[in-house]
Parts: sequence; structure tokens; C-alpha cells
Amino acid sequence: MYALFPRLLLLLLLPFLPHCTYLPSFPYKIDIQQGNVITEEMVARLKPGMTRSQVRFILGTPLVVDVFHSDRWDYIYRLAPGGRITEERKLIVFFKNDRLSHIQGDFPQPPAFSESSPVFPVPEKTSGSPPGVDGTENEGSDKTIDFLKENQTNFYRDNQ
Repeated sequence: MYALFPRLLLLLLLPFLPHCTYLPSFPYKIDIQQGNVITEEMVARLKPGMTRSQVRFILGTPLVVDVFHSDRWDYIYRLAPGGRITEERKLIVFFKNDRLSHIQGDFPQPPAFSESSPVFPVPEKTSGSPPGVDGTENEGSDKTIDFLKENQTNFYRDNQ
């Protein structure tokens, strides 16, 4: 009877044993961060008409630059503690004529994008002909050229 009592006591207390100690899960899984950490403050600093280098300075190098869509940058962030994805954020930045035109993603639109006209006007691409070739020469261009020539001659005269 005395030999049966310790075995019976062990069987009764066995289900409660895991609650008394902490046993980590095996194998250990590390927390994984992937992509670009983008905050709402960073997105709020974006304004229409910014150049690619200005956007890269604010957000960092994009995670995905598509060869077939060169006017689109994708910023993706994932956090997976213990191997389970708990947070995933995306931001897609679109350019038109190498200037920021609009954004899409999991972030609220900055106030600068809700206005009807962009803060910085997006320049339209021209035919590429220099002024004066097609008969539409700017009136101020002669003054600019004269100013540059005068300053260039004064520069060389003063440095001799």
C-alpha cells in the first residue's frame, strides 16, 4: 500500500507540473524583420514633385525596383516574431517624369497629396530642340547669354 501511494501522488500532480515551470519552445525561433522600416512621419514628409533622390533620402532605398515599371518603387516591411507574421506594411511610390506624383499603401495620405495642385509643378517633357531652332526663342535668353559672357570675361580678367 505504501508503494502505491507515491505512484498515485505522482500521477495526480503530473498534469500540474508544466504550470510551475517555464519551458521554452523547441527549436528557438528568432524574430525576423524584413524590408524597409517606414513610419507615418516619414510618409508625411513626402510632397508631390519631389525628385527620386529626395524620396530616397526620406524613405531609404526601395526594396523592389521593377525593371518593367521604372516609375514605381515598392517599400515593404514585415515583422515575424517567432516565425509568425504579425505586421506587414506596404508603400508604393509612383513617379511621373522623374518627379513624385502619388503614393499608395497602408499609410494615410499626407496633406500635401490631398491638395488639388501639386506643390512643385511636374515639368512636362519637351521635344528636346534648343530655343531658337523652331522659331520660338525666349526673349530673356539673349540677356542671360550676355550676362554669362560678361561674367566669364570678368572672371578671367580678375584671375590673371
